[in-house]
Amino acid sequence: MPSQHSRLYRHLVREVAKASIVPRSQRNKEISANFRTLFERNHQSKTFQHDVGNVLTFMHSQRQYKILLDRYNPLVDLTTEERIEATARRCDPSSISFDADGVPLFKSPETLAAIQSASRYLTEDLQAVVFPTETVYGLGALALDASASARIFATKGRPPDNPLIVHVSSQQMLLSLLPAGYTLPSAYRVLIDHFCPGPLTLLFPRDPIKIPNIITAGQPTVAIRIPSHPVARALIAVSNSPLAAPSANSSGKPSPTRAQHVLGDLGGKVGVVLDGGPCDVGLESTVVDGLHEDGNIRVLRPGGVPIEDIERVLIQNFDQGKVPKVLVHRRDFLDEDIERAPTTPGMKYRHYSPSVPVKLLRTISKPPHGEEAITPLDLLNSLKRSLTSCTPLKIGLMTPSDSSIAQGLVNDTEVQWYQYVLGSLAEPAVTAQRLFDGFLTLEKAGVDIILVEEVSEDREGLAIMNRVKKAAGEACWIMTPV
Repeated sequence: MPSQHSRLYRHLVREVAKASIVPRSQRNKEISANFRTLFERNHQSKTFQHDVGNVLTFMHSQRQYKILLDRYNPLVDLTTEERIEATARRCDPSSISFDADGVPLFKSPETLAAIQSASRYLTEDLQAVVFPTETVYGLGALALDASASARIFATKGRPPDNPLIVHVSSQQMLLSLLPAGYTLPSAYRVLIDHFCPGPLTLLFPRDPIKIPNIITAGQPTVAIRIPSHPVARALIAVSNSPLAAPSANSSGKPSPTRAQHVLGDLGGKVGVVLDGGPCDVGLESTVVDGLHEDGNIRVLRPGGVPIEDIERVLIQNFDQGKVPKVLVHRRDFLDEDIERAPTTPGMKYRHYSPSVPVKLLRTISKPPHGEEAITPLDLLNSLKRSLTSCTPLKIGLMTPSDSSIAQGLVNDTEVQWYQYVLGSLAEPAVTAQRLFDGFLTLEKAGVDIILVEEVSEDREGLAIMNRVKKAAGEACWIMTPV
């Protein structure tokens, strides 16, 4: 086998050996021989080598993940506040400003010291740190260092084919990551001018010399954004390096919007947590792909920037007849290739799910053909029959403040109700900001099931329902009072 191929083979064999509990003398020699033959036959296949590389990343990160889980024990018996005192560095976002060149200025010595400490942890120790953004808390590591970025996968237990978003502190840093000679599409220039810094992520061609393969899961594009949260921007600027940063939670769980959420989940698996208070947006960024030849904007993941706002600024800045269309994945178009090999997080795997079942209560959309809406009483009776082992039955209820069904549900006194009020129907931004906190608050309260009422899929509601649908194991249609 060629030398590079041999190194890959030996590396994989070592990882298999470390993961195996069977002594070497008892391993099946025929399987080992077939394994080596498979490598020899496919050594010229870039796809095969890429897949093996992903397997290596996954195996190594899962082994590290188990080690981190074992280390988690010292903090298990601590309260949330004690964990914060043990691992979190408090930062005051209002004490940070930026000059015309994007250089951070600090009024608080404590905040400066916390960010400098986190920066050293990133750049000198090549470890991952947790920091606040305007969307959710992120788990960040140096984006241009593959070994540092691998820490993210190990800490979260994240699959290797789930790409990461790269966070930068300025447009200048963003442009430095792009291929030489690359020209921004006109629509991108408009979107950057209006929404960056902010909860908007854009897809760009990947420069393989600059961006490690682990960041993009082998895809030819890279997702980049400029966060608007002062602590996030300052940390990136002080570190003088882009940071790869998914949400700071175990893979598949709800995204954290407070430092307490992080410490209740990742706890002792991270060495530094920058506590900047609650996140303003509460949902992840909107991810946009504007790289297609037709010039249209494809929204791969709805998020903090509403679709209506994107459409508005494009209409304002393009001549009539030349305005790019804004197409939302799964609403306006389908792309099986993207779903099979996603170019951005949140598309392939189940996400945002607490440890208890979530049921979506459809009160706005019409039931599909052959299915009928049920009354709130029918719903409760069904839950009581299916959850007979739960005595008393504890139900978490997440509804708008002006819900049409909440009062009819909580009148049942046989159930212990845990209500978490979202924003009013007219304030979807408030609901977005509170959604994940609601999941995590009710999970911590020990409910047996969480019921979430549907909201209209406009403005932030589109992103809200995207997250709720992914979190919910099932849905039912509920009759609303006339």
